[in-house]
Amino acid sequence: MQADEKDISTTLLIAPYMLADFYDYLDMLTEFEILLERAELEGVLQLASFHPGYLFGGVPADDISHWTNRAPYPTFHIIREAQMSRALAHFKNPEEIPERNIQRLEKLGREGLIKRFPPFADYADN
Repeated sequence: MQADEKDISTTLLIAPYMLADFYDYLDMLTEFEILLERAELEGVLQLASFHPGYLFGGVPADDISHWTNRAPYPTFHIIREAQMSRALAHFKNPEEIPERNIQRLEKLGREGLIKRFPPFADYADN
């Protein structure tokens, strides 16, 4: 990696015209993880993943928790791990962030989510 994190700190790869199928998307995510490993960038970069049909394994399909990883289009977020570590150092119990996000969504509920972000109504039943 040649670019300084002050110049490029994070990258979003958004695929609005492909990977609509969630399982195709997961296959591509696996390919990206393999590429990071081959480039010896594990521990330097990490991937966060978002998809309009995101589903956590073992969770009912209509559970609002899936919305923590949903986005209007299939999205791969490439994050510099060192920068993420510095940012998380400012949070008490950063390992609890995903659960807190789910709790906030549960409190807000589907209707509250749509009220706050009206475009979600177009694909909220996915």
